[in-house]
Amino acid sequence: MRILHCCLAQFYIDNYSYQENILPRMHQLQGHDVAILASTETYIGTELGYLEPSSYKTKDGIPVTRIPYVTWLPHFLAKKLRIYNRVGKVVKSFTPDIIFIHDCQFISIKEIAGYARKHPNIRIYVDGHTDFINSGKNWLSKNILHKLVYKWCAKKIEPYTRKFYGVLPVRVDFYKDVYGIADEKIELLPLGADLTAVDLSKRGEIRNAIRNELNIEYTDFVIVTGGKIDRRKNIHLLMKAVNDLHLNDMKLIVFGTATKDMKDEIEELISSPYIKYIGWIESQKTYDYLLAADVAIFPGTHSVLWEQAVGVGLPCVFKRWEGIQHVDLDGNCLFIDDGLSELKEKIMLLYENTDLMSNMKKISLDRGVKDFSYFEIAKKAIES
Repeated sequence: MRILHCCLAQFYIDNYSYQENILPRMHQLQGHDVAILASTETYIGTELGYLEPSSYKTKDGIPVTRIPYVTWLPHFLAKKLRIYNRVGKVVKSFTPDIIFIHDCQFISIKEIAGYARKHPNIRIYVDGHTDFINSGKNWLSKNILHKLVYKWCAKKIEPYTRKFYGVLPVRVDFYKDVYGIADEKIELLPLGADLTAVDLSKRGEIRNAIRNELNIEYTDFVIVTGGKIDRRKNIHLLMKAVNDLHLNDMKLIVFGTATKDMKDEIEELISSPYIKYIGWIESQKTYDYLLAADVAIFPGTHSVLWEQAVGVGLPCVFKRWEGIQHVDLDGNCLFIDDGLSELKEKIMLLYENTDLMSNMKKISLDRGVKDFSYFEIAKKAIES
C-alpha cells in the first residue's frame, strides 16, 4: 500500500518520537510505501518556529514534503486557518492508496476531500490530538475556531473517512461532542511505545548501564520523569517532593528541557543529591532512562511519555484527568489528584510497599507491552 501521512494541522518535528513520526516508520517497516506531507511549522529548541518549504528524507528514508502557507493572506491568519499551497498537487503526485491525516484542523483539507471524491477507492483515516485541556482555552478559540472553522474541516472530510481516531478517550469525546462526527466512525487509537528503539530482553543490562552512568546504586529506589518541563507538567513539584523526603536511597531521574519561565526554578531544584538531571536527550534514548527506573511519575498534563512508560512495562503514577485513564490496566498505575503532600504520600506508599510494586510491575509487563506497542497500533490504524 502507498500511505501518505498528512501533518498539516500543527507542527511536525523531524526525528522525534511523536505519533506522527512513529506511525509512518511502523508502516514502512510493515512493507508499505510511505511519504509525509507536512507544514513548515516545527520547534526550534523550545520555541515554535517555521522552516523554509523543502523536500527531503527522514533518517529512515521516508520522503517528507514541507509545503508553504498561501501568500494571499497575512501569515498569522494563513497559519491559524492552515491554508497551504500545493496540497492537491502533492497528493496527486504520490497517488496514495491510504491517506492518514494527523488532526483535521486545516482549511486545505478540502483539497484532500476533493481528491477522495474523484478516487472513491482511497481509504482515509483521521486521528485527533485535540481536547479542551490542550486547546480551546479562550472563547474565540473554543467557539469560533473549533466549533465553527475546525468543525467545518472535520465535516468536510467525514464522508470520505473510514475512521476518526481519538488518541485519548477525551479526544474521542471531542470528535463526537465538538465536531459532531458520527459515533460509528470514532474509535480510540492510543499513543504507544516504539519497541524497535529498545531491546526489552536486555532490560537488566540497560538498567545497570544507566545507573552506573549516573552513579546510582542498583538497590536504590529510582523514579523517572521527563519531557517538556513547563509549569503544567508539575515536574517541579515532583522534584520538591523527592527533595523533601531526604532519602539517600531514593533518586529522581529527570530528562527534558525547561521552558524559559521554569529555568531558574528548575536549576535551583536540581542542585540536590537526590536528583539526576539529564537535560535534553534524543527520543530513542528515552527508553533507556525509563528502564533504569523502578517507577515513572507524571504529576501534570499528559504527554507521549505516559504511554511509553506503560509500553515498556513500568509501574506508573499519573495525574488524574477525566478522559485520560486508558493507561490504567487494572493495577499497573496509581493516580494523584493534586498537591505536594499527596505526591509525597504516593511516593512513600510505593517506596515502602514492595508487594504493591511487584504487582504493578507484573501487570504492566503482562499487558502494557502488548497493548501499547506502536507496531501493533500501526497495523490496527489501517485495518478498518
